[in-house]
Amino acid sequence: MASKSYFDLIVTFIFFVSLVPHLVFGSSRSHFLPNKASGSRVTRMNGICGSAVTVHGYMCEEYDVTTDDGYILSLQRIPGGLGGGNGLNRQPVVLQHGLFVDGMTWLMNSPQQSLAMILADNGFDVWISNLRGTRYSLRHVFLHPLHPQFWDWTWDELVTHDLQSVIEYVYGQTGQKIHYVGHSMGTLIALASLSEALQIDKIKSAALLSPIAYLSHVTAPFSGAKGPPVITSIEYNPAGVDANNYLKLVCANPALNCFDFLSAFTGKNCCLNQSIIEFYLNNEPQSTSTRNLDHFGQMTTSNDVLSTYDFGGFNTLHYGQIQPPTYDLTKIPTNFPLFLSYGGQDKLSVPQDVVTLLDKLKLHDKDKLQVQYIEEYAHLDFIIGVNAKDIVYNQVIQFFRSHN
Repeated sequence: MASKSYFDLIVTFIFFVSLVPHLVFGSSRSHFLPNKASGSRVTRMNGICGSAVTVHGYMCEEYDVTTDDGYILSLQRIPGGLGGGNGLNRQPVVLQHGLFVDGMTWLMNSPQQSLAMILADNGFDVWISNLRGTRYSLRHVFLHPLHPQFWDWTWDELVTHDLQSVIEYVYGQTGQKIHYVGHSMGTLIALASLSEALQIDKIKSAALLSPIAYLSHVTAPFSGAKGPPVITSIEYNPAGVDANNYLKLVCANPALNCFDFLSAFTGKNCCLNQSIIEFYLNNEPQSTSTRNLDHFGQMTTSNDVLSTYDFGGFNTLHYGQIQPPTYDLTKIPTNFPLFLSYGGQDKLSVPQDVVTLLDKLKLHDKDKLQVQYIEEYAHLDFIIGVNAKDIVYNQVIQFFRSHN
Protein backbone atom coordinates (compact mmCIF):
# COMPACT_ATOMS: atom_id res chain seq x y z
CA MET A 1 0.00 0.00 0.00
CA ALA A 2 2.85 2.34 0.89
CA SER A 3 4.67 1.60 -2.38
CA LYS A 4 1.50 2.26 -4.39
CA SER A 5 1.01 5.61 -2.64
CA TYR A 6 4.63 6.49 -3.35
CA PHE A 7 4.16 5.60 -7.03
CA ASP A 8 1.01 7.71 -7.22
CA LEU A 9 2.92 10.61 -5.66
CA ILE A 10 5.65 10.32 -8.30
CA VAL A 11 3.11 10.21 -11.14
CA THR A 12 1.32 13.25 -9.73
CA PHE A 13 4.62 15.14 -9.46
CA ILE A 14 5.49 14.33 -13.10
CA PHE A 15 2.07 15.50 -14.23
CA PHE A 16 2.46 18.78 -12.32
CA VAL A 17 5.87 19.31 -13.94
CA SER A 18 4.32 18.74 -17.37
CA LEU A 19 1.77 21.45 -16.57
CA VAL A 20 4.29 24.08 -15.48
CA PRO A 21 4.43 25.88 -18.86
CA HIS A 22 0.63 26.14 -18.90
CA LEU A 23 0.34 27.21 -15.27
CA VAL A 24 2.98 29.90 -15.67
CA PHE A 25 1.97 31.30 -19.04
CA GLY A 26 -1.74 30.56 -18.90
CA SER A 27 -3.82 28.04 -20.82
CA SER A 28 -3.85 27.93 -24.60
CA ARG A 29 -7.40 29.27 -24.55
CA SER A 30 -6.29 32.59 -23.09
CA HIS A 31 -2.82 33.00 -24.61
CA PHE A 32 -3.31 35.21 -27.65
CA LEU A 33 -0.91 36.79 -30.08
CA PRO A 34 0.68 40.19 -29.73
CA ASN A 35 -0.22 42.76 -32.37
CA LYS A 36 2.44 41.51 -34.79
CA ALA A 37 3.79 38.04 -35.52
CA SER A 38 7.57 38.07 -35.88
CA GLY A 39 9.20 36.63 -38.96
CA SER A 40 11.71 37.13 -41.71
CA ARG A 41 12.63 35.98 -45.18
CA VAL A 42 15.48 33.46 -45.15
CA THR A 43 17.75 31.59 -47.53
CA ARG A 44 17.25 27.84 -47.34
CA MET A 45 19.05 25.87 -50.04
CA ASN A 46 17.47 22.51 -49.23
CA GLY A 47 14.00 23.67 -48.26
CA ILE A 48 10.65 23.13 -49.91
CA CYS A 49 11.21 25.96 -52.41
CA GLY A 50 14.44 24.49 -53.74
CA SER A 51 13.29 20.89 -53.80
CA ALA A 52 9.75 21.21 -55.13
CA VAL A 53 8.98 24.67 -56.56
CA THR A 54 11.85 26.52 -58.26
CA VAL A 55 12.84 23.32 -60.07
CA HIS A 56 9.62 23.77 -62.07
CA GLY A 57 10.39 27.38 -62.96
CA TYR A 58 8.23 29.10 -60.34
CA MET A 59 9.37 31.88 -58.05
CA CYS A 60 9.51 30.82 -54.41
CA GLU A 61 10.51 32.50 -51.15
CA GLU A 62 11.32 30.94 -47.76
CA TYR A 63 10.27 32.58 -44.48
CA ASP A 64 10.63 31.81 -40.79
CA VAL A 65 7.73 32.83 -38.54
CA THR A 66 8.07 32.70 -34.75
CA THR A 67 4.92 31.95 -32.76
CA ASP A 68 4.19 33.73 -29.51
CA ASP A 69 5.12 30.56 -27.60
CA GLY A 70 8.51 30.33 -29.31
CA TYR A 71 8.16 27.81 -32.16
CA ILE A 72 9.86 28.77 -35.42
CA LEU A 73 7.69 27.76 -38.35
CA SER A 74 8.78 27.37 -41.95
CA LEU A 75 6.62 29.23 -44.48
CA GLN A 76 6.91 29.22 -48.27
CA ARG A 77 5.56 31.80 -50.69
CA ILE A 78 4.88 31.34 -54.40
CA PRO A 79 4.18 34.97 -55.39
CA GLY A 80 3.47 34.35 -59.07
CA GLY A 81 2.75 31.75 -61.70
CA LEU A 82 4.73 30.69 -64.74
CA GLY A 83 3.09 33.52 -66.63
CA GLY A 84 4.76 36.10 -64.38
CA GLY A 85 3.28 38.68 -62.04
CA ASN A 86 3.98 39.06 -58.33
CA GLY A 87 2.21 38.92 -55.02
CA LEU A 88 1.65 42.66 -54.72
CA ASN A 89 -1.51 42.59 -56.81
CA ARG A 90 -2.60 39.06 -56.06
CA GLN A 91 -5.06 37.71 -53.52
CA PRO A 92 -3.16 35.77 -50.79
CA VAL A 93 -4.06 32.15 -50.08
CA VAL A 94 -2.73 30.12 -47.13
CA LEU A 95 -2.46 26.35 -47.59
CA GLN A 96 -2.54 24.36 -44.35
CA HIS A 97 -1.61 20.67 -44.26
CA GLY A 98 -2.98 17.97 -41.98
CA LEU A 99 -1.68 15.39 -39.50
CA PHE A 100 1.52 13.41 -40.26
CA VAL A 101 2.38 15.56 -43.30
CA ASP A 102 3.87 19.00 -44.03
CA GLY A 103 3.69 21.67 -46.73
CA MET A 104 5.11 19.29 -49.34
CA THR A 105 1.68 17.68 -49.44
CA TRP A 106 0.52 20.50 -51.77
CA LEU A 107 3.43 20.01 -54.20
CA MET A 108 3.74 16.28 -54.80
CA ASN A 109 2.07 16.00 -58.18
CA SER A 110 3.11 17.72 -61.38
CA PRO A 111 2.67 21.52 -61.45
CA GLN A 112 -0.48 20.99 -63.54
CA GLN A 113 -1.94 18.79 -60.78
CA SER A 114 -0.62 20.39 -57.55
CA LEU A 115 -2.89 22.89 -55.83
CA ALA A 116 -0.12 25.33 -54.88
CA MET A 117 1.03 25.80 -58.48
CA ILE A 118 -2.51 25.75 -59.84
CA LEU A 119 -3.44 28.63 -57.54
CA ALA A 120 -0.27 30.55 -58.47
CA ASP A 121 -1.01 30.09 -62.18
CA ASN A 122 -4.55 31.38 -61.57
CA GLY A 123 -3.39 34.68 -60.13
CA PHE A 124 -3.13 33.96 -56.40
CA ASP A 125 -0.29 34.76 -53.99
CA VAL A 126 0.30 31.34 -52.41
CA TRP A 127 1.65 30.81 -48.87
CA ILE A 128 2.39 27.28 -47.62
CA SER A 129 2.37 26.71 -43.86
CA ASN A 130 4.37 24.04 -41.97
CA LEU A 131 3.16 23.34 -38.44
CA ARG A 132 5.38 22.72 -35.41
CA GLY A 133 7.04 19.32 -35.23
CA THR A 134 7.29 18.80 -39.00
CA ARG A 135 10.75 18.53 -40.56
CA TYR A 136 11.18 22.21 -41.51
CA SER A 137 9.56 23.49 -38.29
CA LEU A 138 11.64 21.54 -35.76
CA ARG A 139 12.92 24.70 -34.11
CA HIS A 140 12.19 26.80 -31.04
CA VAL A 141 13.74 29.94 -29.58
CA PHE A 142 15.13 27.97 -26.61
CA LEU A 143 13.77 24.40 -26.61
CA HIS A 144 15.53 21.54 -28.40
CA PRO A 145 13.39 18.88 -30.17
CA LEU A 146 14.92 16.26 -27.88
CA HIS A 147 13.42 18.06 -24.87
CA PRO A 148 9.97 16.68 -23.92
CA GLN A 149 8.60 20.20 -23.43
CA PHE A 150 9.12 20.83 -27.16
CA TRP A 151 6.35 18.27 -27.76
CA ASP A 152 4.01 19.47 -25.01
CA TRP A 153 1.07 20.44 -27.21
CA THR A 154 -2.02 19.26 -29.05
CA TRP A 155 -3.97 20.79 -31.90
CA ASP A 156 -5.30 23.31 -29.34
CA GLU A 157 -1.91 25.04 -29.54
CA LEU A 158 -1.99 24.88 -33.32
CA VAL A 159 -5.26 26.82 -33.14
CA THR A 160 -4.12 29.52 -30.74
CA HIS A 161 -0.47 29.84 -31.75
CA ASP A 162 0.62 28.37 -35.11
CA LEU A 163 -2.40 29.22 -37.25
CA GLN A 164 -2.77 32.68 -35.75
CA SER A 165 0.93 33.45 -36.26
CA VAL A 166 0.81 32.41 -39.91
CA ILE A 167 -2.37 34.39 -40.63
CA GLU A 168 -1.02 37.44 -38.81
CA TYR A 169 2.28 37.32 -40.68
CA VAL A 170 0.79 36.81 -44.16
CA TYR A 171 -1.71 39.60 -43.52
CA GLY A 172 1.10 41.88 -42.37
CA GLN A 173 3.16 41.10 -45.48
CA THR A 174 0.34 41.46 -48.01
CA GLY A 175 -2.03 43.95 -46.40
CA GLN A 176 -4.95 41.88 -47.69
CA LYS A 177 -7.52 39.53 -46.21
CA ILE A 178 -6.63 35.90 -46.86
CA HIS A 179 -8.31 32.95 -48.50
CA TYR A 180 -7.59 29.70 -46.65
CA VAL A 181 -7.34 26.08 -47.78
CA GLY A 182 -7.07 23.36 -45.16
CA HIS A 183 -6.93 19.59 -45.42
CA SER A 184 -7.80 17.19 -42.58
CA MET A 185 -6.30 18.61 -39.36
CA GLY A 186 -5.86 21.85 -41.28
CA THR A 187 -9.66 22.07 -41.42
CA LEU A 188 -10.05 21.21 -37.74
CA ILE A 189 -7.83 24.04 -36.53
CA ALA A 190 -9.55 26.46 -38.92
CA LEU A 191 -13.04 25.55 -37.67
CA ALA A 192 -11.95 25.84 -34.04
CA SER A 193 -10.27 29.18 -34.75
CA LEU A 194 -13.31 30.57 -36.56
CA SER A 195 -15.57 29.51 -33.69
CA GLU A 196 -13.34 31.49 -31.32
CA ALA A 197 -13.25 34.49 -33.69
CA LEU A 198 -9.43 34.34 -33.79
CA GLN A 199 -8.05 36.53 -36.59
CA ILE A 200 -11.39 36.21 -38.39
CA ASP A 201 -11.12 39.83 -39.49
CA LYS A 202 -8.05 38.85 -41.57
CA ILE A 203 -9.57 35.82 -43.34
CA LYS A 204 -11.80 36.28 -46.38
CA SER A 205 -13.03 32.69 -46.86
CA ALA A 206 -12.07 29.07 -46.17
CA ALA A 207 -12.06 25.95 -48.33
CA LEU A 208 -12.03 22.81 -46.18
CA LEU A 209 -11.01 19.56 -47.88
CA SER A 210 -11.77 16.33 -45.99
CA PRO A 211 -13.16 18.41 -43.10
CA ILE A 212 -12.66 17.07 -39.59
CA ALA A 213 -14.47 18.24 -36.47
CA TYR A 214 -16.14 15.09 -35.13
CA LEU A 215 -14.67 11.58 -35.15
CA SER A 216 -17.39 9.37 -33.70
CA HIS A 217 -17.48 7.12 -36.77
CA VAL A 218 -13.75 6.87 -37.41
CA THR A 219 -12.37 3.33 -37.63
CA ALA A 220 -8.78 4.29 -38.49
CA PRO A 221 -6.10 2.70 -36.24
CA PHE A 222 -5.55 5.66 -33.90
CA SER A 223 -9.24 5.74 -33.03
CA GLY A 224 -8.73 3.09 -30.38
CA ALA A 225 -6.82 5.52 -28.15
CA LYS A 226 -8.60 5.50 -24.78
CA GLY A 227 -7.70 5.66 -21.15
CA PRO A 228 -6.16 8.31 -18.90
CA PRO A 229 -4.61 11.45 -20.46
CA VAL A 230 -0.98 11.40 -21.55
CA ILE A 231 1.11 12.51 -18.55
CA THR A 232 4.07 13.87 -20.48
CA SER A 233 4.14 14.51 -24.19
CA ILE A 234 6.99 13.29 -26.39
CA GLU A 235 7.58 13.03 -30.10
CA TYR A 236 5.59 10.47 -32.03
CA ASN A 237 7.53 9.63 -35.18
CA PRO A 238 5.44 7.43 -37.52
CA ALA A 239 8.63 6.38 -39.29
CA GLY A 240 10.38 5.34 -36.05
CA VAL A 241 10.71 2.17 -33.99
CA ASP A 242 7.63 2.91 -31.88
CA ALA A 243 5.61 3.26 -35.05
CA ASN A 244 6.81 -0.09 -36.33
CA ASN A 245 5.65 -1.71 -33.10
CA TYR A 246 2.37 0.14 -33.46
CA LEU A 247 1.96 -1.14 -37.01
CA LYS A 248 2.48 -4.71 -35.80
CA LEU A 249 -0.45 -4.23 -33.45
CA VAL A 250 -2.53 -2.68 -36.21
CA CYS A 251 -1.72 -5.49 -38.62
CA ALA A 252 -2.83 -8.05 -36.07
CA ASN A 253 -6.35 -6.87 -36.84
CA PRO A 254 -7.53 -9.09 -39.74
CA ALA A 255 -10.02 -6.42 -40.81
CA LEU A 256 -7.14 -4.15 -41.89
CA ASN A 257 -5.13 -4.65 -45.05
CA CYS A 258 -1.60 -3.77 -44.02
CA PHE A 259 -0.28 -4.40 -47.49
CA ASP A 260 -2.13 -1.22 -48.34
CA PHE A 261 -1.76 0.70 -45.11
CA LEU A 262 -2.67 4.02 -46.72
CA SER A 263 -6.07 2.60 -47.60
CA ALA A 264 -6.39 1.00 -44.16
CA PHE A 265 -5.83 4.38 -42.55
CA THR A 266 -7.32 6.87 -45.01
CA GLY A 267 -9.87 4.86 -46.97
CA LYS A 268 -9.64 3.44 -50.50
CA ASN A 269 -8.29 6.33 -52.53
CA CYS A 270 -9.57 6.11 -56.07
CA CYS A 271 -7.24 8.35 -57.97
CA LEU A 272 -3.59 7.96 -56.95
CA ASN A 273 -0.98 6.55 -59.31
CA GLN A 274 1.81 4.31 -58.05
CA SER A 275 4.56 6.88 -58.59
CA ILE A 276 2.80 9.48 -56.45
CA ILE A 277 2.27 6.94 -53.67
CA GLU A 278 6.00 6.17 -53.66
CA PHE A 279 6.86 9.88 -53.68
CA TYR A 280 4.39 10.48 -50.87
CA LEU A 281 5.88 7.73 -48.70
CA ASN A 282 9.41 9.01 -49.40
CA ASN A 283 8.47 12.46 -48.05
CA GLU A 284 5.94 11.57 -45.38
CA PRO A 285 4.94 10.84 -42.68
CA GLN A 286 6.00 13.65 -40.35
CA SER A 287 6.19 13.64 -36.57
CA THR A 288 3.57 14.91 -34.15
CA SER A 289 3.24 14.86 -30.37
CA THR A 290 1.89 11.92 -28.39
CA ARG A 291 -0.48 14.30 -26.63
CA ASN A 292 -1.84 15.44 -29.99
CA LEU A 293 -2.61 11.83 -30.94
CA ASP A 294 -4.24 11.37 -27.55
CA HIS A 295 -6.41 14.41 -28.25
CA PHE A 296 -7.61 12.83 -31.49
CA GLY A 297 -8.28 9.62 -29.58
CA GLN A 298 -10.42 11.59 -27.11
CA MET A 299 -12.40 13.00 -30.05
CA THR A 300 -13.50 9.50 -31.08
CA THR A 301 -15.38 9.07 -27.78
CA SER A 302 -16.56 12.67 -27.30
CA ASN A 303 -20.20 12.13 -28.31
CA ASP A 304 -19.97 14.75 -31.04
CA VAL A 305 -18.70 17.46 -28.72
CA LEU A 306 -15.57 19.27 -29.91
CA SER A 307 -13.50 20.14 -26.89
CA THR A 308 -10.02 21.15 -25.85
CA TYR A 309 -7.67 18.49 -24.51
CA ASP A 310 -9.11 16.66 -21.51
CA PHE A 311 -6.55 16.58 -18.68
CA GLY A 312 -8.90 14.50 -16.54
CA GLY A 313 -8.55 15.31 -12.86
CA PHE A 314 -6.22 18.20 -13.69
CA ASN A 315 -8.70 20.19 -15.80
CA THR A 316 -9.32 22.56 -12.90
CA LEU A 317 -5.62 23.38 -12.71
CA HIS A 318 -5.35 23.83 -16.44
CA TYR A 319 -8.65 25.49 -17.31
CA GLY A 320 -10.14 26.58 -14.00
CA GLN A 321 -13.09 24.20 -14.46
CA ILE A 322 -13.84 20.49 -14.12
CA GLN A 323 -14.65 19.84 -17.79
CA PRO A 324 -12.46 20.99 -20.69
CA PRO A 325 -13.84 24.00 -22.58
CA THR A 326 -15.57 23.29 -25.87
CA TYR A 327 -15.40 24.81 -29.32
CA ASP A 328 -18.93 25.85 -30.30
CA LEU A 329 -18.99 25.68 -34.10
CA THR A 330 -22.44 27.28 -34.18
CA LYS A 331 -20.60 30.50 -33.27
CA ILE A 332 -18.88 30.63 -36.66
CA PRO A 333 -20.41 33.75 -38.26
CA THR A 334 -23.22 32.67 -40.57
CA ASN A 335 -22.04 35.09 -43.25
CA PHE A 336 -18.46 33.74 -43.38
CA PRO A 337 -17.85 32.03 -46.76
CA LEU A 338 -17.18 28.29 -46.36
CA PHE A 339 -16.51 25.63 -48.99
CA LEU A 340 -16.56 22.01 -47.78
CA SER A 341 -15.58 19.03 -49.91
CA TYR A 342 -15.72 15.48 -48.59
CA GLY A 343 -15.54 11.94 -49.96
CA GLY A 344 -17.69 8.85 -49.61
CA GLN A 345 -14.72 6.49 -49.08
CA ASP A 346 -12.89 8.59 -46.47
CA LYS A 347 -12.09 6.76 -43.22
CA LEU A 348 -10.93 9.92 -41.39
CA SER A 349 -13.38 12.54 -42.59
CA VAL A 350 -16.21 10.01 -42.42
CA PRO A 351 -19.41 11.14 -44.20
CA GLN A 352 -21.56 10.56 -41.09
CA ASP A 353 -19.28 12.85 -39.08
CA VAL A 354 -19.30 15.49 -41.81
CA VAL A 355 -23.10 15.41 -41.64
CA THR A 356 -22.79 16.23 -37.91
CA LEU A 357 -20.57 19.17 -38.83
CA LEU A 358 -23.03 20.36 -41.46
CA ASP A 359 -25.79 20.20 -38.87
CA LYS A 360 -23.79 22.69 -36.77
CA LEU A 361 -23.73 24.94 -39.84
CA LYS A 362 -27.42 24.54 -40.71
CA LEU A 363 -28.15 28.22 -39.97
CA HIS A 364 -25.31 29.37 -42.24
CA ASP A 365 -26.32 31.81 -44.99
CA LYS A 366 -27.11 29.64 -48.00
CA ASP A 367 -25.08 31.79 -50.36
CA LYS A 368 -22.05 31.57 -48.03
CA LEU A 369 -21.90 27.78 -47.68
CA GLN A 370 -20.96 25.52 -50.58
CA VAL A 371 -20.79 21.75 -50.04
CA GLN A 372 -19.31 19.20 -52.44
CA TYR A 373 -19.66 15.43 -51.99
CA ILE A 374 -17.51 13.07 -54.08
CA GLU A 375 -18.62 9.48 -53.66
CA GLU A 376 -15.43 7.83 -54.95
CA TYR A 377 -12.94 10.02 -53.06
CA ALA A 378 -11.02 9.08 -49.91
CA HIS A 379 -8.71 11.16 -47.71
CA LEU A 380 -5.64 11.50 -49.94
CA ASP A 381 -7.49 12.01 -53.21
CA PHE A 382 -8.11 15.63 -52.17
CA ILE A 383 -4.41 16.49 -52.05
CA ILE A 384 -2.63 14.11 -54.43
CA GLY A 385 -5.41 12.74 -56.62
CA VAL A 386 -4.50 12.95 -60.29
CA ASN A 387 -7.94 14.34 -61.16
CA ALA A 388 -8.34 16.65 -58.13
CA LYS A 389 -7.77 19.72 -60.32
CA ASP A 390 -10.83 19.02 -62.44
CA ILE A 391 -13.06 17.75 -59.64
CA VAL A 392 -12.05 19.88 -56.62
CA TYR A 393 -9.49 22.62 -57.25
CA ASN A 394 -11.39 24.35 -60.06
CA GLN A 395 -14.37 24.52 -57.71
CA VAL A 396 -12.19 26.04 -54.98
CA ILE A 397 -10.85 28.71 -57.36
CA GLN A 398 -14.35 29.55 -58.53
CA PHE A 399 -15.47 29.79 -54.90
CA PHE A 400 -12.60 32.13 -54.00
CA ARG A 401 -13.29 34.38 -56.98
CA SER A 402 -16.96 34.61 -56.11
CA HIS A 403 -15.99 35.87 -52.64
CA ASN A 404 -13.22 38.31 -53.54
